[in-house]
Amino acid sequence: MWGVSTQEKAPSSAKPLNSIDTFFHITERGSTIGREIRGGVVTFFAMAYILVVNPSILSAALPQDGSITPAGIAAGTALVAGIMTILMGVVANYPLALAAGLGLNAIVAFTLVLGSGLSFQEAMGLIFWEGILITLLVLTGFRDAVFRAVPYQIKTAISVGIGLFITLVGLINAGIIRAGATPVQLGINGSLQGWPTLVFVVGLGLTIILYVRKVKGAMLIGLITSTVLAAILQLFVHLPVRSEGSPTGWGQTIPALSGSPISIPSFNSLFQINFFGAFGKLGVVSVVLLIFSLMLADFFDTMGTMVAVGAEGGLLDEGGNPPHSSRILLIDSLAAAAGGLGGVSSNTSYIESTAGVGEGARTGLASVVTGVLFLLSTFLSPLVQLVPTEAASTALVFVGFLMMAQVLEVDWKDPEYAIPGFLTIAFMPFAYSISVGIGVGFIAYTVIQITLGKARQIHPLMWLTSILFVVYFLLGPIRAALGA
Repeated sequence: MWGVSTQEKAPSSAKPLNSIDTFFHITERGSTIGREIRGGVVTFFAMAYILVVNPSILSAALPQDGSITPAGIAAGTALVAGIMTILMGVVANYPLALAAGLGLNAIVAFTLVLGSGLSFQEAMGLIFWEGILITLLVLTGFRDAVFRAVPYQIKTAISVGIGLFITLVGLINAGIIRAGATPVQLGINGSLQGWPTLVFVVGLGLTIILYVRKVKGAMLIGLITSTVLAAILQLFVHLPVRSEGSPTGWGQTIPALSGSPISIPSFNSLFQINFFGAFGKLGVVSVVLLIFSLMLADFFDTMGTMVAVGAEGGLLDEGGNPPHSSRILLIDSLAAAAGGLGGVSSNTSYIESTAGVGEGARTGLASVVTGVLFLLSTFLSPLVQLVPTEAASTALVFVGFLMMAQVLEVDWKDPEYAIPGFLTIAFMPFAYSISVGIGVGFIAYTVIQITLGKARQIHPLMWLTSILFVVYFLLGPIRAALGA
């Protein structure tokens, strides 16, 4: 890789690099150390918003005594994400990063705490048990078996659907798509307005220009350039965070640095957990249903994410399976339990990892780089918060384009795959949920196979997961019927 023949004696300074190459199979996967580092950096910046968003969401559920603070949640979020992402890179050798899951943290705040009356610590207890349960499913081979039971074309549709989903996430986060007179519309009343919008347009436009010119690091250059532009603009216009009163403000973070770029982290969320309190407060039936809903959301989000990352990087085998899938699933499952212990909600695999893969990442070295940056961010939170959502969103939207190319792998002339594929792709962005898209696709596939008289060809695990998704979609009526 470094121009030194394997028969020649390499300089001593090259040995560590060769060892890294050997450990992560970098050359074998057609990558370089430079590309892995660049990909890891891009993934981190694409995910860095979680360090701001997770405390924002969980703050509604924090104890009133001030024992856990938003700053503590931010530090804990970075710590757990850093450790688990490094483990993903070293153990599974896969360019997949993990952090507190969006959606899952909303369940913690608005369903478990505000909706069910649990304390923050009791909610973290349920997150922990969900992680333990899903880990047991991995160790028994069940989770990996379910993944391999899914037909290849459905897996491909999942990747495409995720591409559209993260595109929508990016456009909404950047304020390009908003709610209005219609359910969604362009900008404000159908018009693009405000300096943050300009930052996004410049960043995405620059990324596209560099990409078609085949410039390496197009997304990273676009992201950094738009961040610098945002910081310069903020010096002159002094915009607040976007709100009803300030619709042209910044999405979630203000690109301005006040004071030192280094801060001492406060990890006051760590081990803030009550393992069994929820059982006594809500009863076993309610707790089981809550854990079940958490598990399904986590279970299939990860499946879709690891397929999408593998497809983007050309890492899937003939059956659409990534290398060491059982290791990937194990680390992801342990991350859920770690999120409970860390008091930061369930950690899960992030689809933003495709941003790094789009920049060339193919191995776990990229994950190690991302993880190290998360650990450093516990001390550099002011710098992390400097990256506005509008800048980070450029990478998400562009990766959506890259993932869309896989749509050709679905046989659109065969309705038994085309219809489930279409529903999978459509429901992910429209329901704003990867799990919902997967569930609708699974159920549609099973129903169509039965209709065609091919029920015996359906894998038993597809039967099981389809039934479980029916239960998942009907959890509300089921809980009401059980009085839970």
